[in-house]
Amino acid sequence: MTQFYQNKKVLIGAAVVVAVGAIVAVRTIQSKKLPTTGAKAKVEKVLQVAHTQSYKPYDFVNDKGESDGFEVQVLKAVDEKLPDYKFNYTPTSDEDLLIGLESGKYDIGTKGAWKTPEREQKFIIPEEKIAASVIGLTYRTADKAKYSNLEDFAKQNGKLIPISPQNAQYKVIEDFNATNPKTPIKLDAADQFTISDAYAWLLEGRYDGFFDIKLSFDNSVLAADGPYHDYASKLSYVPYKGIPTYPIIHKNATNESFAKAYDKAIKELEADGTLTKLSKKYFGEDVFSYIKD
Repeated sequence: MTQFYQNKKVLIGAAVVVAVGAIVAVRTIQSKKLPTTGAKAKVEKVLQVAHTQSYKPYDFVNDKGESDGFEVQVLKAVDEKLPDYKFNYTPTSDEDLLIGLESGKYDIGTKGAWKTPEREQKFIIPEEKIAASVIGLTYRTADKAKYSNLEDFAKQNGKLIPISPQNAQYKVIEDFNATNPKTPIKLDAADQFTISDAYAWLLEGRYDGFFDIKLSFDNSVLAADGPYHDYASKLSYVPYKGIPTYPIIHKNATNESFAKAYDKAIKELEADGTLTKLSKKYFGEDVFSYIKD
């Protein structure tokens, strides 16, 4: 019996050695399979990214049900450059995006957002822009000879449709007037109104210009299926400048570190031509070329 138990112990001990050896061997093989550079070998932090779902071409859900758009694709390119992070995308409404960023439900939000003092107080706004929103003047085509740019509109004493002080465009005109004190544009404050009101007021001659986002004019007036395409021959547009847009980031220590990593990645994507390539794909032009500052 004693010999039997001794043999049994030997067999068990040998089995344990073999098992441990097998585990070590498997882990060694697995570790060799893990890449040390390039693709992500380790994920330290999953970041929840919220984006608007119907703001083409910035952020939207495509026909396959996938998160898409210029800003989304830029973030995906950033993600590829940051092995310590992984992004999960959630299409949502403007309201949920902002509430979720404040509460921490989302880490990153993208919606073609301009940098404003209020946003800088509530959120982390990185140094590097993600895109640009082109802003300019919509006016009557009959006045095309008078207005080749916003400066001409100011010199001709064009009457601008009032802008709500809460609208970021109000600040753009304020800055224009500060830069051009001899020929300022008369800036009247107003409540919010619909875009159809603005176009109607122009055609009626009540005002001479409407400070508008180029994408809005393109989609509403120039597009064949635009709601105001009937005005395409009656209204024209001249760009003024590109306003940088930024991702909005929930404030915490981890995301402060991410913002720095994001800035570094964006600089690399700008240098290697990725941003310009994506801009031409989604906008049909390089929107960054409109940024003057």
